[in-house]
Amino acid sequence: MPSQYGQFCPVAKAMELLDERWTLLVVRELMLGSRHFNALRRGLPRMSPALLSKRLHTLVRAGVVERWEDGNRVTYRLTESGRELEPIVDALGRWGIRWVPELGDADLDPHLLLWDIHRNVDTEAVPDGRTVIVFSFPELATARRWWLVIAADGVDVCDVDPGFPVRVTVQADLRTLTRVWRGDIGWAEALRSGDLVLGGEPQACRALPRWLRLSSVALTPRPGGSPQPVAAR
Repeated sequence: MPSQYGQFCPVAKAMELLDERWTLLVVRELMLGSRHFNALRRGLPRMSPALLSKRLHTLVRAGVVERWEDGNRVTYRLTESGRELEPIVDALGRWGIRWVPELGDADLDPHLLLWDIHRNVDTEAVPDGRTVIVFSFPELATARRWWLVIAADGVDVCDVDPGFPVRVTVQADLRTLTRVWRGDIGWAEALRSGDLVLGGEPQACRALPRWLRLSSVALTPRPGGSPQPVAAR
């Protein structure tokens, strides 16, 4: 059962639904375009399938999420009630990047990072045809290499070599690439430090920061007026 605060305060009533672990992250994934159970799982790789099912059931029952069946395929999407949470989740993200900037080792996850990167590719900036980008994290014992395949019919992320020619290779430790994605440091700073190294076609290496759009909160001003990465044009 969700927490019961025993208060008529609307904040308390809202939190009785929303403060269960993972609930707002499920809403976040639906906001970002995940529509099916497997896509939701890829955006929440450390959430068990059973708990995801339970949270979806709760959100559907509360009228925050709609569940549609088309044969054997089930689709989820936010209702009007759920869409009203979008500015709240956005504000939480901006607040978190400003005031809770620390990243522990347990916070670093290549599965989530590559899933986030894959759904933020600027496909209009990428040349026509198939473009493959390899990401390499040498310090990891598992999930060390990932392939981003960008084609006319969409973007896929693979943890097994799809066998296509590679245009760009990105080698970095997981923390560095995560910090670039979050906007904590810029591409140029990461390259200058040597913590991130690009290889492959020179023109593609130069264009890569334009292809890979950063997190939606990356340009959020930080306390103290520290300069933030400039969005690629």
